[in-house]
Amino acid sequence: MRNPLKVLIAAVLLCLSSAVVLAQDAPKRSIKHIEGDLWRFKNNFHYSVFLVTPDGIIATDPINAEAARWLKQKLKAQFDKKVKYLIYSHDHADHSAGGEVFAEDGAIVIAHEKAKVQIIGERRPTAVPDITFSDQLTIELGGQIVELKYVGKNHSDNMIVMRFPKQRALFAVDFIPVRTVAFRDFPDAYIPEWIESLRRVEQMDFDTLIPGHGRIGNKSDVTAFREYMEHLRKEVLTQLRLGKSLEATKAAIDLAYWRDWAQFEAWSPLNIEGMYERLRLNRRGN
Repeated sequence: MRNPLKVLIAAVLLCLSSAVVLAQDAPKRSIKHIEGDLWRFKNNFHYSVFLVTPDGIIATDPINAEAARWLKQKLKAQFDKKVKYLIYSHDHADHSAGGEVFAEDGAIVIAHEKAKVQIIGERRPTAVPDITFSDQLTIELGGQIVELKYVGKNHSDNMIVMRFPKQRALFAVDFIPVRTVAFRDFPDAYIPEWIESLRRVEQMDFDTLIPGHGRIGNKSDVTAFREYMEHLRKEVLTQLRLGKSLEATKAAIDLAYWRDWAQFEAWSPLNIEGMYERLRLNRRGN
């Protein structure tokens, strides 16, 4: 015969362990005020921004469907407004997925024209953009303005930045980390154009830099990251021209100046690997 007390204890332990698992797996979500009517949305390690106006909300990267549904409910509860415009920074699914959550509620989806091509061609899990542009586009709603600008290839071939003039803020995803080395081995990257796109951002008028991952920064962080990228490219290219192997290149390059940046230990070796491979392929192509 089973001991009722042991059965009860086992059931309690099972419930507790399930609660711990759920707590560990539960996404960390929040919204944080930035400046004026500009807010930042967090979903684990991904961020987007939204602008609240009297006539509705201009939202950016939905991140994924579950996150978008959470944000949609939060916007309704806290601001009692719907998203009128939804802007994708680029086509990559970890930022653009979930757009249908807002589109089905009437939101107009906007992206770069190349992003639409990728979303359709690769069947990205999101709403297809209603409006596209090639160079720049200005969105006006409820007395607020968002300027969309294509600054060239970098982390993708369809990345745009979003400037909020009144708030003096710029939302730039993936290609301008703040005091953080580049992501791993530069997946889907265009190195020479990336550096040029950073120079174009440096010429823009803003104070606050809001990235798609990590801490908020300022305009000087764009320059700092551009200098890191230039140094990395120069050093790797020097080793390639000497005929050095990847391992010899990694041993020869010193990035200690940036050792205080986030992810330095984990990603800086991968940065060298990715830069080496992409420059090697470019040299071979030439």
